[in-house]
Amino acid sequence: MSIAHPYILFLGDAPDQLAAKTANGVAMWRRSWCVGQLRLDGCNATVGLNDVTLEEGVAAGAKTLVVGVANRGGRISEVWQQTLLKALDLGLDLASGLHNRLGAVPALREAAERLGRSLFDVRHPTREFDVGNGEPRSGKRLLTVGSDCSVGKMFTSLALEREMRARGMRADFRATGQTGILIAGDGVSVDAVVSDFISGATEWLSPANDDDHWDLIEGQGSLFHASFAGVSMGLLHGAQPHALVLCHEPGRPHMRGLPGYKLPDLGQCMELNERCAHLTNPAARTVGIACNTSGLDAAGTERALGELSERFGLPAVDPVKHGVGPIVDALVG
Repeated sequence: MSIAHPYILFLGDAPDQLAAKTANGVAMWRRSWCVGQLRLDGCNATVGLNDVTLEEGVAAGAKTLVVGVANRGGRISEVWQQTLLKALDLGLDLASGLHNRLGAVPALREAAERLGRSLFDVRHPTREFDVGNGEPRSGKRLLTVGSDCSVGKMFTSLALEREMRARGMRADFRATGQTGILIAGDGVSVDAVVSDFISGATEWLSPANDDDHWDLIEGQGSLFHASFAGVSMGLLHGAQPHALVLCHEPGRPHMRGLPGYKLPDLGQCMELNERCAHLTNPAARTVGIACNTSGLDAAGTERALGELSERFGLPAVDPVKHGVGPIVDALVG
């Protein structure tokens, strides 16, 4: 899929800021793609963009209305439907990362077909993939991996893209989750791909390229997460990575959603990810550690990162607080 921008970010009737997580991500990383935000009565969230009507957004050049709000159950709310139908009527495409497909709402599907507009359900792949073949391919690839879910793999990948491009390097973020796809404008939601084809989908997402080009592939899950390790393994094999960046949240008490499972030792985590990556690229190596230290004060952050850097001999940074410059230094050094 290829989603046209500029966007209008639809926040709907989001009850709080957390409900607008998708819109927040798009506004943070692709602000220049956004002409404004559209909020309904009762919306308690903002992403800091100008409030616009659909007509004002279209006049400013918008091409797609992005549903940037999540609700309980991931459903297309009936409260939103009139706004979404009007957007189609004004010539906009619709894009959503919710579980409920836009195309599963009869009124939206019929309007889109009648008006020749596109409905992008980014959580659901629109093409079939081959199984992975593991054949060596040109170009360079970096994959973010994690000690757990939701430890900053997407943020780190995007921060690396920004830092590398600022240095004049050729680098592209490759999205594998719904928010990442809306930020990139394309990609594959790998958790919706049949398991046999995850490595093949990742090969398709990061094809052969020039020797000086880096694909920065957004990781998912963790090899140590009992629920999602299969997705993580498929990504490792399909990415055929030259470099890994390990993402971690110091102090997290247990694996997300699994209180009976402690986080792995980072040394074991690093070793297992490298060993699995070596199946399709024997040269794969870890080049840095990216930590979410939002739960630590300044002294705790410095201590945690210093201990990791000393233990592993690798740069350890919080991408939000410090950027990822030291990791890029290690990558190219």
